[in-house]
This record gives sequence, structure tokens and C-alpha cells, in this order.
Amino acid sequence: MGAITYDMEIPSSISAEKMFKAFVLDGDTIIPKALPHAITCVQTLEGDGGVGTIKLTTFGEGSVHKSVKHRIDGLDKENFTYSYSIIEGGALDVFESIAYHIKIVATPDGGCVCKNRSIYTPKCDAQVSEEEIKAGKERASGIFKKVEAYLLANPDC
Repeated sequence: MGAITYDMEIPSSISAEKMFKAFVLDGDTIIPKALPHAITCVQTLEGDGGVGTIKLTTFGEGSVHKSVKHRIDGLDKENFTYSYSIIEGGALDVFESIAYHIKIVATPDGGCVCKNRSIYTPKCDAQVSEEEIKAGKERASGIFKKVEAYLLANPDC
């Protein structure tokens, strides 16, 4: 089985600049606040937050996985793009690699669209069902929408 790629677009009423800041630049503090039961902590293990930085995300009780490490592969603050790869934990028991590419695009109404490309490369003997892919999309969309809700409830962030 080859790489599984899926693209999704999630609209928001929040400006692209504010969403990028909250979701990417301040995500280590905002995301655990927006999803306190799902993500308990995001820690920088190596680096200064730029390309090459290694982070550890710890998930809450009841999560399928305890934690995941990811590496920042790309970060462009002017064009609101962010790429990262899972390097340890999570679903790497089934996947050879997992990479995410995010671009937040301003819309004419002052909001934005989060364009997310996820690339999963299964290990040679792994089988991935449509239900698992759908669940992954729903989790990604849910995180973005929770951050949006947090920003709407906390406009001074």
C-alpha cells in the first residue's frame, strides 16, 4: 500500500494572522487550553521553535496514544505555512511516516481557511481502513474548530 494523502479545508471567521499565531506560534499553550481533556501538554524538547525543533505532545486519559513527538519541517510566518512530521509514538506502530502541511489563507470576509494536507505512509504489511482515515480527518478538524472556539471566547489572545 502506498502513501495515503488527504486534503481538507476548514473555514473560520478568525483572521488568518490571528489563527496562525494561536494555532502554530502559540499552539503549545493555546491548544492544551482549547482541548484540556485531549491534550494535556506540549513541550519543546530541542530547538527554538523554528525548523528542526522537536516537541512532545502528551495526550489526556482515555486517548489511544500516550504521547507523540514531532519535528518542525517548515515554518513561514509571512505566508502562514507550517509543516511537521511525527517522529516517535502515536500511530508509528502502523505507519512508516506521518507528515502534515498546513497553510492558513485569508478570505475576503476577514476570516480564513485552514488548508491541511496529511500524508500517511503505512508500513508494508499495515492495512488502513476508510474509518481510520475518516477519524483522523475528524480529529484534525476538531482541533482547529476548538482553537477557533477558544479564540472567540477569549478575543484578547
